[in-house]
Amino acid sequence: MNRRERRAAEAAAKQSKAAAADTNNPAALCEAGFRHLEAERYLDAQVCCQRALDADPNYADALNLMAQLSLQSGQYELAAEWASRAILQSAKPQYFLSLGTIRRRQGQLEEALKAFDRAVQLQPDSGECWRNFGNVLVDLNLLDQAVLSFQYALKYDSRDVEAAERCGCALFQLGKAEEALAYFELAEQLQPNSAEASHVRGLALYSLKRFEDAAAAMQKAQTLDPRNPDINNNLGVFLQRLGQEAEALPYFNRAIRLRPNLFAAHTNKAHALGHLHRFDEALAVYDALLAVDPGNADAGWSRSLVHLLTGNFEAGWAGREARWRASGLSVTRVTSPKPLWLGKDLVEGKTVLVHADEGLGDAIHFARYVPMLAARGARVILVVPDVLCSLLSKLPGVSQCLPLSVGSLPAFDVHCPLSSLPLAFGTRLATIPSTTPYLPAPPTQEWERRLGAHDKLRVGLAWSGNINHREDHHRSIPLRALLPLFDCGATFVSLQKDVRPDDVAALLGRADVIDLTAQLTDFSQTAALVSCLDLVISVDSSMAHLAGALARPTWILLPYTPDYRWLLDREDSPWYPTARLFRQDASRDYASLIARVRTELAALVAARQSA
Repeated sequence: MNRRERRAAEAAAKQSKAAAADTNNPAALCEAGFRHLEAERYLDAQVCCQRALDADPNYADALNLMAQLSLQSGQYELAAEWASRAILQSAKPQYFLSLGTIRRRQGQLEEALKAFDRAVQLQPDSGECWRNFGNVLVDLNLLDQAVLSFQYALKYDSRDVEAAERCGCALFQLGKAEEALAYFELAEQLQPNSAEASHVRGLALYSLKRFEDAAAAMQKAQTLDPRNPDINNNLGVFLQRLGQEAEALPYFNRAIRLRPNLFAAHTNKAHALGHLHRFDEALAVYDALLAVDPGNADAGWSRSLVHLLTGNFEAGWAGREARWRASGLSVTRVTSPKPLWLGKDLVEGKTVLVHADEGLGDAIHFARYVPMLAARGARVILVVPDVLCSLLSKLPGVSQCLPLSVGSLPAFDVHCPLSSLPLAFGTRLATIPSTTPYLPAPPTQEWERRLGAHDKLRVGLAWSGNINHREDHHRSIPLRALLPLFDCGATFVSLQKDVRPDDVAALLGRADVIDLTAQLTDFSQTAALVSCLDLVISVDSSMAHLAGALARPTWILLPYTPDYRWLLDREDSPWYPTARLFRQDASRDYASLIARVRTELAALVAARQSA
């Protein structure tokens, strides 16, 4: 407290004592008591309140003051009795506010709602009444109604910071981040030095993919409240999303020091270390976290990916089973009373349901195990995404192939997710089933006709994957990044089925790129088109897996820290013998990678022309 604040407090205390001297004036005594309460001088407030009640046992303001003092001391039932007595004397909105606050603190939300609703009815132009009404609506998860209540609160008190923040939070929970941002920005304008206002604004900006703005907002929040572990952790996450893992690490460390059991910060730290290729340190963090919290599926899943990336397949495949419980993963589960098969039991003569559980690329990648399962004497029913059904139905060893959209499943004895087959077969680096093609060759005549003369090297291009993949920002690139390739003298064919808005204009402006993707109705058609090409250049997406499974020459463009299946520090792939890997270096610059690809492509074109 500075000198000015101290003098003001002393003056208020003198005024309160002077008013309290009149023991026959309950109004003055209550006024003094409330000032003591606001200043957290609870004993003085209690004395004033008791004197007011001695003067008039039914004085409503004194009853209400006693309710608030009881609430402050945690005597909730007693507080409710005092508030109810005040209401009996006079049905004022502030008494209902007191009762509602007490009931809310007790967890009696329906009763709290009734009390706040009554306060609003008595004083509909009170921002405070509407804000409290909104708060309990949030507690009851009635978010749409809560938003309206906070908007009314701001209508009658445009400077209510709490109402602005709470309105933004409710809208954010409703998935209306753009609308929420406006209220978060209002809260920050009203209270520029509020760490919480900057914090929630940063969260909204991040959800809107305005990552640099989000990091700036979170940095401000961290400066204002450097000892908040959540803010430090979130700032680290935002910096990591911008590719600044080294800068993110100190904030994860600080969050952990401030709250050692903030498990997300440990996982985030390990993830950052992994992206910096400090794999031993990352594994040490995961191991320590799992020693304390063995059921932490996020840590178990992430640790498994590090093991696989560094070649420890035994630990990696086992650890990947944590995917069923890890947060933020899109996995498809088959619910069945039939047992799960993971390789330990004989399957000869049994019907095995094998079902796709992850992405399209994963399904193509792991489909290589189906013929191996059939070779053990199993009858295999394969369930895959609808767009893959036609293609994979022709896979050797498949007795029946069904789309995931199928209503009911046929009878089976055991089941196994596609992504668990490497675990079931005990795959190690030396035993990867690498024979390709393992997908049957599709008919190509129609696509040859559509492509026209084959007088130049035909090169298929795929530059982005599933936008919802958690690492998509590392692996996908804009079409314009490939522009240096287009003067190499090849015929370029787009294999990019889902073109992102930013790439539409760029693709339409390339008359030298053949785009037949509108005619690609499923992966069988795509496989036929790919089979007509001399080379596929793709980022890490389902297209790379399809081309590799068809044994087509495939160049895969990889980020500095790639998906686990591409391993580290090698140009070949043990999974796909016809693939060649082009990796980012530590600069994480795709421009230099594309320059290397261009050099190799120009040499390939020249070799074809001279042949």
